[in-house]
Amino acid sequence: MSVPLIISASGVRGVVGEGLTPGIVVDLASAFGEMVGGDILVGYDTRTSNEMFKYAVFSGLLSVGCRVVDLGICPTPSLQLMVKETEADGGIAITGSHNPPEWNALKFVRKDGLFLFPEEGEKLISIYKKGFFKRVSWNSLGKVYKDSSAISRHIDKIMKMVDVETIRKKRFKVVIDACNGAGAVISPFLLEKLGCEVIRINCETDRAFPHLPEPVPANLGELCEKVKQTGADIGFAHDADADRLALVSNGGQALSEEYTLLVATRGVLQKSRGVVVTNICTSAAIDEIAAEFGCVVKRTRVGDIYVSRCMRDCKAVIGGEGNGGVIFPPMNYARDGITAIALILDFLARENISVSSVIDSLPSFFMYKKKISNSGIDFNGLKDRLISEFDSSQLNFLDGIKVWLEKGWVHIRASGTEPVIRIISEAKNRSEAEDIYNWALELLSNFGYSKSGI
Repeated sequence: MSVPLIISASGVRGVVGEGLTPGIVVDLASAFGEMVGGDILVGYDTRTSNEMFKYAVFSGLLSVGCRVVDLGICPTPSLQLMVKETEADGGIAITGSHNPPEWNALKFVRKDGLFLFPEEGEKLISIYKKGFFKRVSWNSLGKVYKDSSAISRHIDKIMKMVDVETIRKKRFKVVIDACNGAGAVISPFLLEKLGCEVIRINCETDRAFPHLPEPVPANLGELCEKVKQTGADIGFAHDADADRLALVSNGGQALSEEYTLLVATRGVLQKSRGVVVTNICTSAAIDEIAAEFGCVVKRTRVGDIYVSRCMRDCKAVIGGEGNGGVIFPPMNYARDGITAIALILDFLARENISVSSVIDSLPSFFMYKKKISNSGIDFNGLKDRLISEFDSSQLNFLDGIKVWLEKGWVHIRASGTEPVIRIISEAKNRSEAEDIYNWALELLSNFGYSKSGI
């Protein structure tokens, strides 16, 4: 059974040849070009399908009179920064991000370097669904230009935001796994500029993904082994477009992607106090870290645009999501796995500590993340049941369903990037977190979930 197109705050994505086809991509690009006009920057990750889809995007934009600037293989945060700091009118990132290689997606960028706000995304889809566009005549067609400066611009700006000399004095030995994705064209070079001894694995942009690109512990076995073999100080892993970052400790242990934001937040708050923003299902450890510095945490719906928008509005000093996404406002209100590398090395160098020591010092929580089939679940009935059985202070329906129990919490929501339901539970230890997850699964079985889930 084919997977339908998924339209969400994270863009428009689907399985290549099923939900996402060249014709659909042409029309989506045409709709975006009609909506914003002018100069549109286009960058992409290394998926096999991007050789096809980049020309589809170019065609759609050119047909409505836009001028296209081809950035080549380019991390999504580098593209967003380039849009923000030039006179471009918008951008399109062609990337399936953390999704498997058979997936791809378009992420649409505003003039200020943020993704489209939800209401703007709705306007774009409305134009797309009309099925006809304001095509220009032959003598008004746009042109394609090339610009390879996005990477150097990004690196140069990062270098101005951290204590480069202190980092260089540490001479960190670092292993970087870019999953043969867009991070390969930037992160190893940033690390070298920061004086690190860099050990590259999976940094070839002309090869297939060596493992699933989501930077979760299950996919980081090779990185863990290389860190142990080489005695490296830390290992870093990106997803395909490098907006996410995961860590491997100096002992070769793959860390939950939740730790990336936690470590970066502690490092930033030591230098600058202020509001922290994250989504509703990020670890409660971030609240305890913020409290150490007398800072507050604001929570939003899941999706980096919700976090970015809130951060901008409340002038937050740091934020992001517990999927390895760090947003640092002095750089941009965009999830940025490359900047996260520099922030974490800056913190380790300033404090003269290992990443393992930092992890040991963080509040102790255990998070259980699973996904199940999203077919047939009666969410309205489930909400009614919870409202009848729980105090309102224990429930939050901002995005999906979050329930606070005696020993922890659980969050249940439909994914915006995959055709699944995500269940996340958290408690002070593994067994309690697993018990909460099983409680949620049993609850869902009363509202249409069959245990043939993933």
